[in-house]
Amino acid sequence: MTLAVVILAAGKGTRMKSSMPKVLHPLAHKPLVQHVIDTARSLDPSQIVVVYGHGGDQVREVVIDADLSWAEQAEQLGTGHAVQQAMPHIKEADRVLVLYGDVPLTSAETLRELLDQAGKGMGLLTINLDDPSGYGRIVRDDKGAVERIVEQKDANADELAIQEVNTGIMVFPGEKLSGWLNGLSNNNAQGEYYLTDLLAMAVSDGVSIAVTQPEHQFEADGVNNKLQLAELERAYQRLQADRLMTDGVLLRDPNRFDLRGSLTHGTDCEIDINVIIEGNVTLGNNVKIGANVVLRNVSIGDNTVVVENCIFDNATVGADCTIGPFSRLRPGADLIGGAHIGNFVEIKKSVVGLGSKVNHLTYIGDSQIGAGVNIGAGTITCNYDGANKHTTVIGDNAFIGSNSALVAPVTIGKGATIGAGSVIRKDTPDDKLTLSGGKQVTIENWERPKKQPK
Repeated sequence: MTLAVVILAAGKGTRMKSSMPKVLHPLAHKPLVQHVIDTARSLDPSQIVVVYGHGGDQVREVVIDADLSWAEQAEQLGTGHAVQQAMPHIKEADRVLVLYGDVPLTSAETLRELLDQAGKGMGLLTINLDDPSGYGRIVRDDKGAVERIVEQKDANADELAIQEVNTGIMVFPGEKLSGWLNGLSNNNAQGEYYLTDLLAMAVSDGVSIAVTQPEHQFEADGVNNKLQLAELERAYQRLQADRLMTDGVLLRDPNRFDLRGSLTHGTDCEIDINVIIEGNVTLGNNVKIGANVVLRNVSIGDNTVVVENCIFDNATVGADCTIGPFSRLRPGADLIGGAHIGNFVEIKKSVVGLGSKVNHLTYIGDSQIGAGVNIGAGTITCNYDGANKHTTVIGDNAFIGSNSALVAPVTIGKGATIGAGSVIRKDTPDDKLTLSGGKQVTIENWERPKKQPK
């Protein structure tokens, strides 16, 4: 049976107190509505229609996806009205699943169960709450069959006591949906066209109604304010943490871990507290990640240890490296393997050869560093002349003394030694000591400059 998915994403979200449309607020660095789209796509639908309204142009600019259809709900006249706007965009579909752009954590497994249970009939996702305030109540008959859904503002005292509530997520038989929508009335306390009224129509038409409940309550939770957004963020992160620990990753504290992308890992990996993973990150075997580390689009080889408070961004780290604390790898950093990168070292768009060491207070940019190189504290590769970037090449087994400045373009020969405090502007030969600096002079009768009075 063909499946079309309608995602309602037209709400203003005034309680978010933001100029950004509600469905664009990020959960794990991805817009709420994108979570829903990705889950919908995993169901292999023939079509996905997103109903937009408030800030619609902004939503379409952020959610760039050629496979989506878009339907505008210019007036906010209720959920039934929203689905009506989608119907002209839906080609023939045996079933239509309605999801919500601000309900990001409904699992694909739950939705597949709903579709399986519904078959060719209608399916309804419900949940039981200790405090059902604000939700539409599921009204059943004496035999337990679902009769209708009553919204809170239209419910009587007995109906308000019902704890089973509507999540809003429903699946409808495609051949019936258009007719049911055309029969909707807005004769209710809100003056809106309720999608939930279609359930009574299904009952009247003798259509079977299947009810499914999610495994976790947060699968049905929507986002109306920043507090709820934060709560769902933690629920999402704990899900990721549980999955990783089940797969063998040691998380020192799963409640202090953030996965905002994807993580592929080998065996015996350890991750300490407050680590943030963004984009696509790959860890080899026996990788140790210290506390307060940020990894963004990074590949890290086997047996590498990352000490506390490092930031890696679009970098590649080979096997058997030791990095940190307070090291920064910027885009294009490539550590071949066995490297030692230490305190307050920044590396950008540079290759660091096998077993080389850059341990203290150093900037390496636009450089090609050979194997077995030792770079002393305070060294800078001066790669920018104010207009263009230039390359520094350091041969195998070279030794760069502390507080050296290598002014690119320049090549340091293999096995060369650069004396501490040197400013190197010309290529240096292999296996030789090169240093620079003038004679030390003390200026008599010199006075320190003073601030001029205003």
